[in-house]
Amino acid sequence: MGEADSVVHVTAAADSVVHVTPAQIALTVPLAIASATGFLLLRCQGRGRPFGPGGWWLAVIIILLTGLVSSAVALVSGGLLSNYLSTVLGAVAPGGLWLSQVRSREDERRSLAKEAATFWLVSLLARLDQAMAEDQRRWCERRVDDSWSVYELSLAANRYHERIVERLSPEERRKERVHARLDAIERRLDVAALIEDGAPRSKVINALRGSRQTRLARYERYVNDLTRLHGILRHDAENDVLRLLASAYRAGYRSLPRFVPPARSRITAPLRPHP
Repeated sequence: MGEADSVVHVTAAADSVVHVTPAQIALTVPLAIASATGFLLLRCQGRGRPFGPGGWWLAVIIILLTGLVSSAVALVSGGLLSNYLSTVLGAVAPGGLWLSQVRSREDERRSLAKEAATFWLVSLLARLDQAMAEDQRRWCERRVDDSWSVYELSLAANRYHERIVERLSPEERRKERVHARLDAIERRLDVAALIEDGAPRSKVINALRGSRQTRLARYERYVNDLTRLHGILRHDAENDVLRLLASAYRAGYRSLPRFVPPARSRITAPLRPHP
């Protein structure tokens, strides 16, 4: 009789572990997928656009895999937990997406088991980060034209700065250093404009040394080759414009229109007098 009772108890326990109702599946799976979507968006906030042209398919794969794995764990645990608690577990489990953001800050050595268990997720998130960075790069480069003159590039930088300052909060402006970037752009382009206008070498050298942004050994090295110096100054200024645009992209201001310069015949003087 005792053996029969034990068999009955074991069978009942097994049934409770594997028994999952269709209603529980219908609730847990969508909830886990929705939770995974929310955690992924939270993780990517301030980083980029997870559903951009280059990374949307990776984002979908991450959400589906994370949601399905979380749902499976929750449903299998249904025999040990109540149906309500197992559903809650399915919704909370995708939080690993958020926790993975601070994974690189951990000082303690991760165990081999943890590495093996999260390798697929970490790998997919790394690829998504690369895709988001590529989307950001393309978005920024579409708003800068290599054919612009020094003056047109300066006009574009000022226009972008005006629009970005309107959209970013004071804290975001400080974090992204938007005012400092504009100042660096203008200082470099001022010197480049001097070279274009055929200013004497001594005046170019004085202009270089008159600003912290241009008083660099990188530029001093080419004072005897003004053509090369002009190209380097313009290249650095363009990179700063791209960084300025990147701050708008990360802040979600992706409707920023591309700058269209005025007719070239009207651009006959720099935006401000040469130093």
